Amino acid sequence: MGPLTNIYVFACVFTFMLWNYIHPTVENEFIANYSSSLLTNVPENIPVHTHVLDLSHNRISGLGISDFISLSDLQVLNLSYNLVTELNFSVFIFNEDLEYLDLSHNNILKVYCQTLVYLKHLDLSFNQFTALPICQEFGNIVSLEYLGLSATMIQRSDFRYIAHLQLDTVFLTLEDFSMYEPQSLTALNTRSLHIVFAANQNFSFPLLYDGMSTSENLKIVNLRYTLSYKDFPSPSLALLKEIRTKALMLDTVDLQWAIILQIFLLIWYSPVEHLTVRNLTFRGPLGELTESDFLPLLSSMEQLISLGGSMKVLTLEHVRNKVYYFNQEILYRQFSEMNIASLTIYDAYMPHMLCPNRTSSFQYLNFSHNALTDELFQNCVTLTDLKLLILQKNKFESLPKVSFMTSHMKSLKYLDMSSNLLHHEGADVQCQWAESLMELDLSSNQLTDAVFECLPVNIQNLDLQNNQISSVPRGMAELKGLKELNLASNRLADLPGCGTFTSLEFLNVEMNSILTPSADFFQSCPRVRELQAGKNPFKCSCELRDFIRGERQSGGRLFGWPAAYMCEYPEDLRGMQLKDFHLSELACNTVLLLVTALLLTLVLVAVVAFLCIYLDVPWYVRMTWQWTQTKRRAWHNHPAEQETVLQFHAFISYSERDSLWVKDELIPSLEKGEGCVQLCLHERNFIPGKSIVENIINCIEKSYKSIFVLSPNFVQSEWCHYELYFAHHKLFSENSNSLILILLEPIPPYVIPARYHKLKALMAKRTYLEWPKERSKRALFWANLRAAININLPMADGRRCEEAD
Repeated sequence: MGPLTNIYVFACVFTFMLWNYIHPTVENEFIANYSSSLLTNVPENIPVHTHVLDLSHNRISGLGISDFISLSDLQVLNLSYNLVTELNFSVFIFNEDLEYLDLSHNNILKVYCQTLVYLKHLDLSFNQFTALPICQEFGNIVSLEYLGLSATMIQRSDFRYIAHLQLDTVFLTLEDFSMYEPQSLTALNTRSLHIVFAANQNFSFPLLYDGMSTSENLKIVNLRYTLSYKDFPSPSLALLKEIRTKALMLDTVDLQWAIILQIFLLIWYSPVEHLTVRNLTFRGPLGELTESDFLPLLSSMEQLISLGGSMKVLTLEHVRNKVYYFNQEILYRQFSEMNIASLTIYDAYMPHMLCPNRTSSFQYLNFSHNALTDELFQNCVTLTDLKLLILQKNKFESLPKVSFMTSHMKSLKYLDMSSNLLHHEGADVQCQWAESLMELDLSSNQLTDAVFECLPVNIQNLDLQNNQISSVPRGMAELKGLKELNLASNRLADLPGCGTFTSLEFLNVEMNSILTPSADFFQSCPRVRELQAGKNPFKCSCELRDFIRGERQSGGRLFGWPAAYMCEYPEDLRGMQLKDFHLSELACNTVLLLVTALLLTLVLVAVVAFLCIYLDVPWYVRMTWQWTQTKRRAWHNHPAEQETVLQFHAFISYSERDSLWVKDELIPSLEKGEGCVQLCLHERNFIPGKSIVENIINCIEKSYKSIFVLSPNFVQSEWCHYELYFAHHKLFSENSNSLILILLEPIPPYVIPARYHKLKALMAKRTYLEWPKERSKRALFWANLRAAININLPMADGRRCEEAD
């Protein structure tokens, strides 16, 4: 947008900003916003210190002096889009600081004037005035910069009161326009002029010419002419001397092709340097205009263009061609031969453009949003001054052909080929780019990894966003000058290295498929000042932990951290920011984890080994195994004799060092005393040929009780330990009370070996008989012992008693 409409745009933006303040005392005590409140009158409760008051988009129809008398600090007042029919400027007489007054889009028919000395912006456009509402008092508003007016007719005398004012912008809305007196606009002294015609009426061409003679910047909206081409008033070349306009914008133009050519011829001869035409529709001539009338116009245009002019920049946007009978190549030739610096033809369905026949002055070409193909500018050697070329949203397909298109553009710095159909399959197809090319935009195409085989060697800024790139090949040619690389919205699985991008400073890999980015990126790419890697589906695992640690060491080079960096996998962590993701060193260091596990295993083994040695576990295991094997052999050898038959009252277990006491005291006292007591002794009852363990087990099982003669000698005997173990095993396996302990001599606890823990447990839990040293107590000892082993054995086993008798 040119400077012609800066103030008008500012007013619109300013009004929009005012709409954001709904409650004057909440956002800012100096701003009161009552827009779109269905008001029919100015409210009475406006804060007295209000500086900005917005009453737009209501139903206010009348204004009185009492409405604003208390607002002495008021500076900005917006009353647009209401129903005001009469305006008396005296209602603002007490608002001496008022600078901005907008009464556009009302129904005002009559104005009563009053000088508002400090007013800078006054907008009365889009109202119902017949003549321009310019009062004599307007001439006293020396600070006025922007003036918006509306009328249905304009006369030369309408501007006489403000001709001396140095205005920045005049905005005229001419709906239902019926009459214009030539030379009327030339009385204005304004830098920018903006004229809006009604969309359904013919505009006044004299007004166009006068407008070009009035202001440096001119914008006209809604140029239509439905009458015959021959009724169109041809411009006089004498007008060229009066034209002041440097920048001209024509918006919403719907004219016959012949009329467009005549206007263009006038503009080309004029001092206009910047011409912008938007929403252009050119139609075929009416019936009375024959092809013989039309072709001379094109010929005149061709001669005109060959002569050159003041034009520097031509912009055509949203062009619709409804002329079908002439060869469009003629038109393309006219455009290509223009002696201007900048040409834009945007959204015109243009399928082709010709190469200039001679060295062109084009420095900027923008042919976006058209239908151009790979054939454009092939072998074209005349665009040597071209610096910027924009060809986005066309139908280019071959990247090598695009490169050859630029090969002769010796000054080309910037090329935009985004949003095309470009692809490159590699396959040894050579590319030849302009050596001067520094910036290349290839975003939104169909390029794959092979694109890195077809890039300008001196490129500094490369945009490959939104393609189908999965990786950066390692064997590609070095791009030593590349500083900015955009690979967002591709298929990358990891961060690319900098092996071929030694000068890279900015890298964008957002919205790819990167799960665990390389942790050593910043180390391998020391020149990178900014990395954009957010919005990727990060997998929060041990591999990502190193990348997060690298961010902390990068010094803020990770753009968008932490908001754009979130876990996607696993699902239970989805949505968590990476900065909040933590894993311990042990969980992620495999070597440390293995060493820790090995150490714990060794400690556990050492503890178990110590306990086994301390508690003599191997011995118990061996004994259990022998018990099991003995029982198994007994089962296989005599399965019918598994019912154990008691043959002895007691099995005697003692140390050989205590054998004298057993033979001299125990045996005589039990076997030769009252009753028949059968004792099992190893020296007389063990069966030859069987193992000692098997004999011990058999004796214990065939005995009602097992008597253990305890002494320091007992705990030193290995065989006594066997006998105690098997007797204890029977105690638990048969749930019997078969153990009798006789303490022959006191046993100090430190004498008992660690493996005799069963003996310690038995002595702590069970009552034992202690051999008395006094003879008087021994009778009671033997009586208690006899009572403990008293049981009737089968008669067949009582022969020993008879023999003993």
